[in-house]
This record gives sequence, C-alpha cells and structure tokens, in this order.
Amino acid sequence: MRSVQLRHLRAFVAVAQERHLARAAARLALSQPAVSKTLSELEAIVGTRLVDRSQAGRRGVQGLTPAGEQLLEHALRVLEALDASAEAVAPAVLPLALARLRDHWPAAQIAVKSAANAVLLDELRAGELDLVVGRMSDPRLMGGLSFELLYTEPLVFAVRTGHPLALKAAPVQAVLGYPLVVYGEGTIPRHNTESFLSARGLVLPTHALQTLDVAVARALVAVSDTVWITPLGAARDELADGRLVRLRIDTTGTEEPVGLLLRSEAEASALRGAMAALLREGAKKQQGVSPVRRRRSAAK
Repeated sequence: MRSVQLRHLRAFVAVAQERHLARAAARLALSQPAVSKTLSELEAIVGTRLVDRSQAGRRGVQGLTPAGEQLLEHALRVLEALDASAEAVAPAVLPLALARLRDHWPAAQIAVKSAANAVLLDELRAGELDLVVGRMSDPRLMGGLSFELLYTEPLVFAVRTGHPLALKAAPVQAVLGYPLVVYGEGTIPRHNTESFLSARGLVLPTHALQTLDVAVARALVAVSDTVWITPLGAARDELADGRLVRLRIDTTGTEEPVGLLLRSEAEASALRGAMAALLREGAKKQQGVSPVRRRRSAAK
C-alpha cells in the first residue's frame, strides 16, 4: 500500500462518486484514458478489483466491489484531512495582500479557495484559478506550472504564557510529558511532527489530541498546559503579541517552502501581477521580522 499515491485516491474517489469514467476525468481535468490507467494501477497495487464496469460500455460504472467500498471509506478520510488542513497552512501574507489589492482595485471580483495542493494545481493548470499560494508540491504535479519561493516555514512548539516549559530551555523529551495537540493523520504537519520525533528516537504519544481546527488548538493551549506542535504561520500572530510562547526547541530541518505558483504560459494580467507583487512584498517583510523581535519591540 506504500505505493498508493494521492493521484490514485483522487481518481478512485472521483470514479466512485461520478459512476462514469468520462465525468470523473472532466472533474479532475484529466483525459478519460489517464483516469482509467490510474484506476487500473490502483487495482494492481491493492491486488483486487475495486470497480464493477458497466456492461453498456467501458466508460460507465455499475458500482464498487466490497473491497472498493472499504477503500472508499479510507480514501475519503485521507482526502478530507488533506483538504481541511489547508487552513493550517494558509500563508500569513495572504490577508494583508488581499486588503491592499482591494485598496487599488476596489471593483475587482476576488474569490479565495482553500483546498489541498493537488486540487488547486489542477484548477490553476485548467485556468480556473489565476494563482496559488502554498507549499512546493510533488514535481510530478508541476507540469506547466512555475514555483517562486516566498518563504520557508518550520514547525514550532507553542505554549501559553507562564507554561512551566516556557521558563527555561527544555528537551523534547520533557514536552512529551505534557498533553499535546497535533494535526490529523494524512496532513503534512503531522508527517513532519512524527519525522522530527523519530529522528530523535521518540514516538508521538497515542493519546495526543488530533485536530485540524486551528481555533480549537489555540483555545486549548491558552487555557491549559497543552503543547501545540504546529507550522509557524498558524501561530505567528499569537507568538508576536505574546498570547503564546515558542519553546526553545531547535526545529531546524522541518522547514517547508511556501511559494507562489503560476501557469508557465499564462497571458499577462495586470490584476494577477499586482497580487503577485503584493505577496512578494508581504513575504519579504514577514521574513525580516521574527515574532520574538516584534514582541520585544512592543514591550519597549
């Protein structure tokens, strides 16, 4: 099952829900042969048939086999977790850039969509989106697109002001003695958290609270001794104004690139160019001012 990739799950879910290969292909902005091939790859990997083809033709689907029904339940959970985690990785530079864009283009119609990388990149490539701000994706998903680095974002261990671990430098082992709140399985932050601990011979406790709701995590940390392991961007404002404190734990190596994605052959657009420029400017300012420096400046 380690060979199963997100493209396999997305194609399978689309076929299962659409009950038709051509409609699934249109939904995924792929060709019907590509979807059929991906589905066949998945069936070869799991070693069993997942879909009952229609007798009326190869494009139709009668339904799922028992194995397909079982896999669909798990696939939906994985994709739901990835899509819901978009809030946790939403770049901090986006709100300010949107506000400034509105100042200069008051009549512009603007829509913001949050979703997993694969979905956004498919829609960007199809021309349904003008630009995407997010993490660097699998190179195999980057055909026809360009990526421009805006900043890198590490994991942080965040706690409330006055937390026992905030008074002095503490080893990672000490953190595991406190309640933890982490991201759900299948998300990039969760993968990075487990990799960070594994590299130090540690394992994430099974009783750690899992949530993709950033507001819940913030509120829980504020009223308890819970330690929140999160990408910096999700806690940046709270760290900057002192509502949360970042533990002095070196998380070097957990950085992930966040950048601007555009269609390589897209026609020039003044509005898109203005938004891209504002995102670059905001990222430059953000990188130049750390939460610690901002908090100290405010205290003077």
